[in-house]
Order: sequence, then C-alpha cells, then structure tokens
Amino acid sequence: MSYLLRVQLPDRPGSLGALALALGKVGADILSLDVVERGDGYAVDDIVVDLSLGSLPDSIITAAETLPGVHVDSIRPYAGLLDAHRELELIDRVATATHDRLQVLVDITPRVLRVGWCTVIDTGADGVYRVVGSPGAPLTQATEVPWMPLTKPAVLDGDADWVPKIWQDMNTKLAAAPLGHTGKVLVLGRPGGPAFRPSEVARLGYLAGIIGTVLG
Repeated sequence: MSYLLRVQLPDRPGSLGALALALGKVGADILSLDVVERGDGYAVDDIVVDLSLGSLPDSIITAAETLPGVHVDSIRPYAGLLDAHRELELIDRVATATHDRLQVLVDITPRVLRVGWCTVIDTGADGVYRVVGSPGAPLTQATEVPWMPLTKPAVLDGDADWVPKIWQDMNTKLAAAPLGHTGKVLVLGRPGGPAFRPSEVARLGYLAGIIGTVLG
C-alpha cells in the first residue's frame, strides 16, 4: 500500500539518503518526492512510499524520526497516480474539455495539489453557492463567506464562524484562490491536515490564475 508522507528534514547533503535508508529498513520504498518548501537549513518534502505487506504505517514515522532533525508532519494513504507533470496535465485537461470544464478542474485538482477535496464557489443574488465540487467534497456547505470577493490566494481560518461545524470537527485545513477575473473561487480542503505551507498557497495561486485565463 502507498502512503503520502510529509516530512521536515535538514537541508543538507545526505539527509534524504539517510531517510531512504531508514525507511527501507522497515520495508518502505520511496516512489516519488516533491519539494514543498525550503527554508533556512530545512526542507519540507512530500514523499510517496510503498509499504510492504504486513508493515504498519506507524513504523514509517518511528523510522523517520529516529534521524536527527527529522519530523513527520503527516502520513496518509495515497491512491493517486505518480506524475511529475501534474499541473501541466490539469491545465491541458481543462483547456481541451468540450464541456463541464469546472467539473474537470475539481475532479483532478485534489490529486494535483494533494488535498482531500475542492469546490468552486461563487456569489449571486441569494448569497454564496457551490458551482461544482469534487468527489468527496462535503455536502454541508458554507452559507456565507465574509472573505469574498477574494483577490489573492490565501489560507483560510478553519475555526472561523463561517466554517461549517462538520469541517471544524474534521480539523479541515482550508486554502482558496480566485479563478482569474471570473469572480469564482477555488476552495481546497485538507481534512486532518497538514496545514498549507506558503509555497503551496503560492502554487495554488499561480495555477488558479492560469486556469482562470483558460476559462476566460
């Protein structure tokens, strides 16, 4: 079974090799790696690992955190495809769709940005409404969004009054970005975390801006 591991480790030569060796000792093989963020002396990576039959996910955390300076932010089952060009695929799929472009967008975005769900929302005469939602998006929707209109990508406060209680109960981390100048907003939900990093929010903003242009 595959798992997505978000890990913070020292940004120095040999750190990733040591991590790979430690994971290998508990039967986990690294399948792919994405650098989420780099800071002063540290890196945050998303690592997809394949765990051998009979091994427990907790063993991955234990093995990783035996290394100095290594901290596991989160681990969760991963069923997505391994693709080094996910953003390009998403843009191409939306651009070439002959109908329901927004539905195509939300269907693919969770895998591309590694979130649990996403929706596109807009406002009308009766207030905020959901335009489309991805598979797994919660049926319970926010009835008001005081932060709209949104002019730039942002992390949203998951404990704010406007957030539905069921989202709060699931400790859902939220981020959003405007879809160009369409007035619509792409909202991402990551139940149980991890929190959105500044680099992820910036990535979301660039992608949403391009998709907004494609949508016209």
